[in-house]
Amino acid sequence: MSGIETTIGILFIGFFIGLKHAIEADHVAAVSTIVSERKNLLSSAIVGGVWGLGHTISLLLAGVFVLLLNIQISERAERILEFCVGIMLVFLGLNVLQKIIRGGTLHFHSHEHGTRTHAHPHIHKQNHEHDEEHTHHGFSLSPRPLIVGMIHGLAGSAALMLALIPTIHSRAVGLLYITIFGVGSIVGMMLMSFLVGLPLHFTATKFNRMNLVLRCIAGLLSVGLGLFIVYEKGFSEGLLS
Repeated sequence: MSGIETTIGILFIGFFIGLKHAIEADHVAAVSTIVSERKNLLSSAIVGGVWGLGHTISLLLAGVFVLLLNIQISERAERILEFCVGIMLVFLGLNVLQKIIRGGTLHFHSHEHGTRTHAHPHIHKQNHEHDEEHTHHGFSLSPRPLIVGMIHGLAGSAALMLALIPTIHSRAVGLLYITIFGVGSIVGMMLMSFLVGLPLHFTATKFNRMNLVLRCIAGLLSVGLGLFIVYEKGFSEGLLS
């Protein structure tokens, strides 16, 4: 196999690894918290694309330092970045839950079944101001997905570089590989965000209680995964000890 064919094969593989990389649990949890606030499917997909763009920017910056400047990323630096991702996931999840609580009034609705009385929690939406990331058409975007993607990109850069350096001897090909990998992650996250947005979109208007449950699940999963990462990196792997 010629050098050109080998390079094309490496780049082709990089694209599909990027697709797979986009659906890792911490990535999906982070983007789901942002997508949960959206009612428009196109807007949901764009959120994923912006996340992927931020992710790619960080990887390229890390690639410049590692491939061009020969600056190595230590294991401790990798743990610190992963620890920061955990903290970020906790805050993203808490933000979703806080908006749910702030966005309506909780009360218990009682009704009778024969001689038995049941009480169910219910939330009535208040006439509160529009969220800063929403417009009437749901297309407005804040820089939050970009920043979240960049933090994820920094956290995952060490493992990518350690796997990349031994297999690619050309710095130009290495940077091109990172770019193709990033394109794959953008496409993968756009598809994932679209799929996550589907149930939220279809329950947003007619099934308010189900939409609320889905948003709560997204928030709780983000908080739970974030706490797990914080514990794993901070205590199990000795970062804080």
